[in-house]
Amino acid sequence: MDDVQVKQVLNTHHNTLENRGRLLVKCVDKPGIVSVLSTFLYEHECNIIESSQYSSNPENGMFFIRIAYHGDNLVAKAAKMEKDFEEVAHTHGMEYKFSYPAQRIRSAIFVSQEPHCLIELLWEWQNGDLDTDIVVVISNHETARPMVESLGIPFHYIPANKEIRKQVEEEQIRLMEQYEVDLLILARYMQILTPDFVAHFENRIINIHHSFLPAFIGAGPYERAYERGVKLIGATSHYVTNNLDEGPIIEQDVERVDHRDDVTDLKKLGRQIERRVLARAVKWHLENRIIVEGNKTIVFH
Repeated sequence: MDDVQVKQVLNTHHNTLENRGRLLVKCVDKPGIVSVLSTFLYEHECNIIESSQYSSNPENGMFFIRIAYHGDNLVAKAAKMEKDFEEVAHTHGMEYKFSYPAQRIRSAIFVSQEPHCLIELLWEWQNGDLDTDIVVVISNHETARPMVESLGIPFHYIPANKEIRKQVEEEQIRLMEQYEVDLLILARYMQILTPDFVAHFENRIINIHHSFLPAFIGAGPYERAYERGVKLIGATSHYVTNNLDEGPIIEQDVERVDHRDDVTDLKKLGRQIERRVLARAVKWHLENRIIVEGNKTIVFH
């Protein structure tokens, strides 16, 4: 394939994305909601290409739906569609969000000394499987600088501890604004975030941690899990809230272990699980597959 053909393929892909949209809706369940949404898209000359829905209780529960759709000249008519939908949403008490694959989300990654989750995200991003622009990496250690800067991504080293947390977070917020960040990914960033910081980015901070919590809180969880003889280890990815490690869960995974596995084995396997769980959670957020409901999530795979 020559350069002209490559450009034609890229342009076709871009034009396809420009004509695609997504709609997430949450409302009280009642008859006719799907009809209302499909009629709205039909009247605006859009074709539904994917639809997933869930009702928590058909009698008196909540209804959740994700619709992916295609419409010619969508860029030109998107603003009017969103304006027109306000009346529909008001009539049916809907919480909703429009998003567009062509408008790439800008992500920041926070990391400390362990680079395994960062490496996984960078690999997925390089491979084209993580549809985002990674615009900055922030760390309280210098460990990851060479690999990050080798990819042309800005790296900011900001020492952090509880004594200077306020100043550190002020600088981090300044950088998030400077780089116009939409999503924060905590890729084993071993610092507690304050309520003020979290409030700036509600449901836009994704974290990863081992799934021993709350059984083995604090330092040395793998050592204590080994001493206890656990048979399963895993990882949990969730949105960050002011309740430490208790935000809405996006994804979890586990692996079975036995008496043959020592602490080193547990840690190695734990890192593998953390990598894949965090990557999945980030990908689903980027694809607008998640609706937060209280302290839970609805995830449309």
